[in-house]
Amino acid sequence: MSRGNIITDEKEIPVSLDAVGDDVGRVLDVHQLPTGGEDVKTAADGHTVLIPQPSTDPNDPLNWPSRKKHVSLFVISVVAFMPDFASSTGIVTILPQVLQWHKSPNTIQHNLVGNLFCLAAGGLFSVWLSAYFGRLPILTIFISLALATSAWSAAATSFESYLAARIIFGFFAIVAQAINIWSGAIIVSPYLGPLCAAFIINKTKWPVAFWVNTGLTAVCWLLIIGLMDETIYNRALPRDQQPIPKSRWLRLIGWEQWRNRHSRMTFTQAFMRPIIAVSKLPVALCTVYYFLNFAWVIGVNATISIWLTSFYKFTPYNLGMFYFAPIIGSILGAVLGHWMHDLVALYYSRRHAGRIEPEARLIITWLATPIMAVSILVLGFALQRTWHYMIIAVFMAGQVCGIMIATTALNAYLLDSYPEGSGEVGAWIVVGRTMGGFMATYVEIEWVQRSGLEKVFGVQTAISFASVLIVLFLQIYGKRIRQMQGHMNFAS
Repeated sequence: MSRGNIITDEKEIPVSLDAVGDDVGRVLDVHQLPTGGEDVKTAADGHTVLIPQPSTDPNDPLNWPSRKKHVSLFVISVVAFMPDFASSTGIVTILPQVLQWHKSPNTIQHNLVGNLFCLAAGGLFSVWLSAYFGRLPILTIFISLALATSAWSAAATSFESYLAARIIFGFFAIVAQAINIWSGAIIVSPYLGPLCAAFIINKTKWPVAFWVNTGLTAVCWLLIIGLMDETIYNRALPRDQQPIPKSRWLRLIGWEQWRNRHSRMTFTQAFMRPIIAVSKLPVALCTVYYFLNFAWVIGVNATISIWLTSFYKFTPYNLGMFYFAPIIGSILGAVLGHWMHDLVALYYSRRHAGRIEPEARLIITWLATPIMAVSILVLGFALQRTWHYMIIAVFMAGQVCGIMIATTALNAYLLDSYPEGSGEVGAWIVVGRTMGGFMATYVEIEWVQRSGLEKVFGVQTAISFASVLIVLFLQIYGKRIRQMQGHMNFAS
């Protein structure tokens, strides 16, 4: 729970910012707090309220030196980049693998289907295990196993071996995305992966692309071993009861966290955290919205190389150049999303006495959803009727731009609504994204072969447009639902 602290006779009296937020909306400006907010901690500007509120303990990660914070952010961003980069590498390597293993593209694509499913499962498991054993040891173990399975993917000599390696890699690679704010680090990774792989297979054999993944994963492993520290801190404990950090190397292997496990939740309580999170209707509905929209983004990304090589006779070099389009779209969407997010928040707070309801964060999805839906529709016509490939590039970029804007809105809404469950919220967003991709990649090729691109993409357009009803429901009833269901109230 987010609290401010008033110091009276050397005792801390909590001022519940969450209680204020439940009544009148999230307070952004300290001067708008009803009473007792004089000692609430603010950002460097002197008026923006910090949520959660840092404690007075220098060992609190919120009180770490700026350099240590920035190093940790850099490392986790690099690590969070890798899952989608490595997963999407297999999108383009399908082309030579079809010839090598004499299997259909749909069969080869099962490696991506399994990989995406395990990305979702691995995300939930990593949040559960991290809550009990600590984030640093789980991050270390998972990235070590991801490194091993990445090398296995590169060295695989049969499709069955390659399939197993890719599925297991997905389970262990996702950990950094699941337990941290991941979107900024993976803006371009799902498209940079196939871009690099396309240029690689244009000149050499496909395993080289996965050896590149292995080398990059090894860099991530070294960064974690050399620079990362434990970030879990129980602010519910008084400062004099907080475990005293002794050795980063012992925290790296989880020994300190294990010895101090009595100060944290039980194994069962840790297991319940993701379940408690998704039991909150706004979290479940946002996961569904993400599922219904990200499914088609991944579906297009997973199959575009097949359509372009079949209809337009693209070479691997042509594919590599084509992938600059969605990269531009993702960067544009991230910039527009954050710019519009800040603009809407500023406008709303000025009209509501410095306060903002979490549901106001969803306003920009009313722009994002039509962008995605129209882009899918045009892509279906363009591919079916073999319009110029630049039209395909522009509207694929548009679809990616739309989902990035929506990502900004959903993350801000859920983190404003449930700041105490940031890791769990992030895990369920990953589930919505990856399970949508799992479904789409599993059915896309056979669905298109059976019904045609125009009909398939038309259905996807309708689903995307219909998903805005979820946003409408949350904007009308979201606050009442949050007040009725309450906070996540995890065991400390």
